[in-house]
Amino acid sequence: MRKLNSLFLFVMLALQAGAQNPYERFTEGLPFEMPPVKAPVFPATTTVLTQHGAKGDGTTLCTEAFAKAIDYLSERGGGHLVVPRGIWLTGPIVLRSNIDLHLDMGAVVLFAADESLYPLVSTSFEGLDTRRCQSPISGVGLENVAITGHGVIDGNGQYWRPLKKSKVTDSQWRALTSRPGGVELKKGYWVPSEGYAKGEASADMNVPKHLQDEAEWESIKRFLRPVMVSLVGCRNVLLQDVIFQNSPAWNLHPLMCENIIIERVLARNPAYAQNGDALDLESCRNALIIDSKFDAGDDGICIKSGKDADGRRRARPCENVVVDGCTVFAGHGGFVVGSEMSGGVRNIMVRQCQFLGTDVGLRFKSTRGRGGIVENIFIDGVSMTDIKTDAITFNMYYGGKSVAEMLADGDRPDNTTVVPVDETTPVFRHIDIRNVVCNGAGRAMEFNGLPEQPMDGITLQDIRIIARSDAEFHNCRNVSQKNVSISIEE
Repeated sequence: MRKLNSLFLFVMLALQAGAQNPYERFTEGLPFEMPPVKAPVFPATTTVLTQHGAKGDGTTLCTEAFAKAIDYLSERGGGHLVVPRGIWLTGPIVLRSNIDLHLDMGAVVLFAADESLYPLVSTSFEGLDTRRCQSPISGVGLENVAITGHGVIDGNGQYWRPLKKSKVTDSQWRALTSRPGGVELKKGYWVPSEGYAKGEASADMNVPKHLQDEAEWESIKRFLRPVMVSLVGCRNVLLQDVIFQNSPAWNLHPLMCENIIIERVLARNPAYAQNGDALDLESCRNALIIDSKFDAGDDGICIKSGKDADGRRRARPCENVVVDGCTVFAGHGGFVVGSEMSGGVRNIMVRQCQFLGTDVGLRFKSTRGRGGIVENIFIDGVSMTDIKTDAITFNMYYGGKSVAEMLADGDRPDNTTVVPVDETTPVFRHIDIRNVVCNGAGRAMEFNGLPEQPMDGITLQDIRIIARSDAEFHNCRNVSQKNVSISIEE
């Protein structure tokens, strides 16, 4: 059966490679120019993980076996690494060009809960250049790389993450904080180790400051929890059908990649997962996010391009992105832009999506200091239910809190004081939102721009929202509304 499954896989891949590009339809008829996106093609060579000494018993560490299997394929020009049914405990997996990591149904790749296996590396996190632990799955500067199949990749995130009592039940709190080594930093806020507590004390928004030497970095290692799948500067990327779950920080993080297809994946985290974004597409070009599901403790589908001076220096916008046929369940936002958008975001199409129970439906966030231009954003055909706060929000005063936290804390930013416009002033313009229906939201819409740089060119058409409060517009110009219906419910 193992040979038959592999044969079927490679026959289908060969047929797909020879057929007309099935993804071309997603880039036809867009309101901006975008080249067709093609799936990577791989050599027919195959190897099975067990051929390199791995055991799928959930206790044998398979790090070396993964490395040997990837080396084996790379030496032969690439191919398919098949992970059969079983639980494969491992440390970090480093991908190579021209390799498809293929997980059979029933295959669970479980990353070990041992910080010593994850060395510190230079990377980017939350848009800033910094150091973090090596990601469970990573690749840098690759061409033709894929993670496919019907298995599961599990990042063992509970080993790494902090916990807020307000996000869990009493029984969950007792169970999750009973693990040895944890510290309750303040009432209702628990971290998994003393090193994590030390790291948090040294950090500004999750990025440590003023560390003097390597020993200090090593002493806060658990705080430097990694994104689970980190692909940096890669070209021709395919993530297809796999379940990605339980990440230490962000789940999927393509950074400065080109020609990307994310298709029929499920990216999920517990609803209480701190910084548990499902997908953060950062400074990427020509990407399709299609027919996928996201269920996260933070933002669902998020578009970014670096933060503040680091992002402006990189100067790599996230551009030419189609999000089509996707579902987002729990999360701070269904579709999100920012708040790290300092390199710019442009030419984005979101269509035929559904957000079910997110805190916000469409969420755009930035703040003074970011700089960057967000433009040519097109939303067409979104259904939402049970949105806890805003169905649509554009907030230029983001301070690190979710909308729910801002409302609970009574945050009302000063949106009247004018400051000088310079390279650090974010610009939002040419936003087109139509064919949206929302049954149940806290507030219909919020557009809260900067007085010195109002949001410009907003089209709202064929929108129906049932909410507990009306839409609010501050510091916006050239707003066009056609067939917009807001029903206020008690």
